[in-house]
Amino acid sequence: MVPTPALYYAVAARGLDAGIQITGSHNPPEFNGFKMAKRSSPVFGAEIQKLLDMIERSDFADGAGEAVDRPILDEYRAMLIERLASPKGLHVVLDCGNGCAGTVVPQTFERMGHRITPLFAELDGRFPNHLPDPTVPALLVDLQREVKAQGADFGIGFDGDADRIGAVAGDGRIVWGDQLLALLARDVLTRVPGAEVIFDVKCSQGLAEDIAAHGGKPTMWKTGHSLIKQRLLQTGAPIAGEMSGHMFFSEGYFGFDDALFAAGRLMRFVAASGKTLGELVDTLPQYFATPETRLACSEERKFQIPEAIKQEFGARYRVIDIDGARVEFGDGWGLVRASNTQPVVVVRFEARTAERLREIEQLMMEPLRRLGVGEAVAH
Repeated sequence: MVPTPALYYAVAARGLDAGIQITGSHNPPEFNGFKMAKRSSPVFGAEIQKLLDMIERSDFADGAGEAVDRPILDEYRAMLIERLASPKGLHVVLDCGNGCAGTVVPQTFERMGHRITPLFAELDGRFPNHLPDPTVPALLVDLQREVKAQGADFGIGFDGDADRIGAVAGDGRIVWGDQLLALLARDVLTRVPGAEVIFDVKCSQGLAEDIAAHGGKPTMWKTGHSLIKQRLLQTGAPIAGEMSGHMFFSEGYFGFDDALFAAGRLMRFVAASGKTLGELVDTLPQYFATPETRLACSEERKFQIPEAIKQEFGARYRVIDIDGARVEFGDGWGLVRASNTQPVVVVRFEARTAERLREIEQLMMEPLRRLGVGEAVAH
């Protein structure tokens, strides 16, 4: 058993054409699927549908092959240690959520120079403690509690296959995906001045402002880890990320999303800064934002809703429509987009003040209710 980034590493480092892994990521134990990787590009959308059509037609190539067992995990661990040695050790709690990160935690990070307190590092696909999804506040409670109890510098959580990251500061505050990307981008921009930084439409305006303030070029793109990865490869950007915690690195790395590599980069950056993670977060532009909320909507209707919102607000405000409808109000924004995987529309709102946040949310929820969008559903 290996983390998904170890599969990506095997494909990239060994010059393989493709790789495939069985994983259900952060989903409940009864769910599993295939994650496919190619050396040159991500596999998604129409390409997966084409593969399904071939399977249904039994359209397979014939020929003789060879199966070779070549363990990759030790090589992957050694690569992380070599690339991520830290100038100063930190005390960090790492919550593996009983997922694949436990194959790397704690020894790999200890050899980078850190003191590690592992949490739920035992591999158990039943997820007896909590589902491994570090973007859901309720699933970070154990990590927050342990960070405070240990007096640790901060804590990091991983999803089930270790390609997404979440964090909490030493005081227990959640550090969101866009805030993590801002800090990781600051680090990259010290070595690649003026570089492009790609992020998805759910991210804060504060992220774009911070990238620009540190000399980078902020680029908003569609939500979806395969879409972001493809954009990174197309543009040659050194770093990209999503609100969901996928962090992609091509500067000093291979261009794929790796939460374990991101964790090591974050530790090294915080250690070198001389500040705490919480102090660094406090230097970011401050906005008030809602969590990502999923509202019930039929598959037939969910793609029509963002278009209707665009028509509702387009005459008065700028609407970014690369993925759904992100209505820009000047002092805040609201996003409505169809989920790629569920019968829901996703909404998120942000503003400079709490009062304005409530106003924007009410302003955009009124037409959504009129359009028949349902109540909030669980992730």
